[in-house]
Amino acid sequence: MARPCTVNGKRNLIAERLIALRREAGWSQRELAGRLQLLGMDMDKNVITRIETNKRYVTDIELCALANVFRISLDELLRTPSAE
Repeated sequence: MARPCTVNGKRNLIAERLIALRREAGWSQRELAGRLQLLGMDMDKNVITRIETNKRYVTDIELCALANVFRISLDELLRTPSAE
């Protein structure tokens, strides 16, 4: 079964938003991964890199954890940079 992608081949909708949020918080990819691990998520720096470069899908559980760690709603996490 084929994996869904956007028309331009992206595997997730949050890559650009995640980069922006992480940079606004002043966190490295490693620091973000550490914060997610404290929430019980098995995500390391390489996972964050693959999400940010659109090489990895993001599960609903991971979306919730990311919104939680940034203290934003899922709507805010899914907002595309062009919609801001």
